[in-house]
Amino acid sequence: MNDMSHERSAARRATARPTAEELDQMIAAVLARIDRALPTFTSRFPAPSSIDGKYPAIDNDEWTNGFWTGMLWLAWEHSFAGRYRAAAEAQVASFVQRLARRVNVDHHDLGFLYTLSACAAHRMTGSKAARAAGIDAARLLLVRFDPIARVIQAWGDMNDPAQRGRMIIDCNLNLPLLYWAANETGEQDFRDAANAHLDRAAEFLVRPDGSTFHTFYIDTENGLPRGGSTHQGFSDDSCWSRGQAWGIYGFALGFRHNGDSGLLEISAKLADYFLERLPDEDICCWDLVFTDDATQRDSSAAAIAACGLLELAAALPLSDPSRSAYEEGAWSIVGRLHEAYLAPLEGSNAVLSHAVYHMPNCIGVDESCIWGDYFYFEALTRLRRAWLPYW
Repeated sequence: MNDMSHERSAARRATARPTAEELDQMIAAVLARIDRALPTFTSRFPAPSSIDGKYPAIDNDEWTNGFWTGMLWLAWEHSFAGRYRAAAEAQVASFVQRLARRVNVDHHDLGFLYTLSACAAHRMTGSKAARAAGIDAARLLLVRFDPIARVIQAWGDMNDPAQRGRMIIDCNLNLPLLYWAANETGEQDFRDAANAHLDRAAEFLVRPDGSTFHTFYIDTENGLPRGGSTHQGFSDDSCWSRGQAWGIYGFALGFRHNGDSGLLEISAKLADYFLERLPDEDICCWDLVFTDDATQRDSSAAAIAACGLLELAAALPLSDPSRSAYEEGAWSIVGRLHEAYLAPLEGSNAVLSHAVYHMPNCIGVDESCIWGDYFYFEALTRLRRAWLPYW
């Protein structure tokens, strides 16, 4: 981040950080909202986005179901209340069955599903069944790695020429499942695929100015680039805010797992672009082409970015002047989310409001999104104490 950007960030984010007691109150507000929803979402799961502020209950068949289970594990880590662990373990059993029945697992979002459910369960309870499910999920994810394109195909039939070689920025957060499996099994193929995909993402998803494509196609016949586009952003040339947030966090996590300092530099470049495109209230518009006060915000992208900024800052040396700027950016975002974006206790079953799922398709616009709820809770956890991420 250049000196002018530092000065601008400092001027806009010169707010007092919450005390430990205030953070505990913010966490308690999240737990109250989890408790409100727990009777509905023990055997079932919240839908990806709310309808009129309420998540419908769905079976374990969406790409987003792991986020709620991850929230339950976070709740248990904060309180050690048995109700959270019991609900989380019931859901992990559901994830084990989902794999056994192969219910909607033919896509790259297996990391979102199994890192926050099975892998987290194994870390905290030692569950052998959870460990086996995590490794099985990682093997399915590895099947989607194309050795010529050197990317993990996001969606679609691997034999369909129209789908082959497509990677998306979201996949950066699915890669920790492969690193975890490599550590658990000692099998290098998991790590090699994750490293290769990150290299390709850095080469083709990141633009010279620090913005990102949402999706990019690589030719699976010769490994050459075919071009970038968007699926959920404003345009192919704009910068979808949630995708930018996935990039900030995902490249920083890549550094955590493989030590490649170049990934940390990329995360910082994306973070600078993100912070410089924020409206005055520090919550991003749904696409970073917009910076005005009237355009729809995406609280879920803001929450992901806050986690990414904190991961990035923690990886930088104490002497690096950017470290404090990224920390302040995260503090400011989280504080603003608490002040103005908490879902009401009455009439809702969510944590954060004013998010966007899919603007072009008019899905979940100005609603709650379950990943936003999770990452807001994770950001609070990171701010409150030293914490090893599930990722």
